[in-house]
Amino acid sequence: MDMRTRELYRSSNGDEWFLATEAGSERVHVLHRANISSGGRESRIGIGDFLGRGASGPEHQELLRLIATLV
Repeated sequence: MDMRTRELYRSSNGDEWFLATEAGSERVHVLHRANISSGGRESRIGIGDFLGRGASGPEHQELLRLIATLV
């Protein structure tokens, strides 16, 4: 499946967060890729759920900064 992504944040431990959407879909989500030592798993999180988890982390702040550039 083709997915378009834009990197939001990469932590010093290797975790990565992306704003992502699948080709042909208008649904946007946050894609989290855990670092290799944590298993390297990917998880998809709805934007509302992601921000609802406490928008104090740098990955949350970067998403909010990106959203602010749109207005």
